[in-house]
Amino acid sequence: MRQTDRAERIIACLQIAMLDIERVDFVSVPTRDVARARRFYADALGLTPSAGNPDEFETPNVTLALWQPEAQGVPFAPNAAGIALRVPDVEAARERLNAHGVEFLGDTVDTGVCLMGFFYDPDGNVLILHRRYAR
Repeated sequence: MRQTDRAERIIACLQIAMLDIERVDFVSVPTRDVARARRFYADALGLTPSAGNPDEFETPNVTLALWQPEAQGVPFAPNAAGIALRVPDVEAARERLNAHGVEFLGDTVDTGVCLMGFFYDPDGNVLILHRRYAR
């Protein structure tokens, strides 16, 4: 096969593979106890349940959707990568969550561009209070 033929085939494959993704609509949050998770996301985090589905919580840019994987035959595994929740003040948000009994995974991290406070939801999913301060 000539080099130009190979290059043309690669370009054709890439064009087929490209999607027109507009945005992320939701992130699945695995849980074993939906009622407990609903209370945590509503009461501790202060998120508003979706009018159409009480297992979904709206944020300004993405929906957090509670999901029971075991009900669908999928093994439960918490999200260890973390979901970053932007807040105006990480320390103030930490204090509010501490009042709800949330324990943090160490001190607030200052990366030089943002502040982050890591904690678990009741199912062991990693959540991150986040505030970028560098431009």
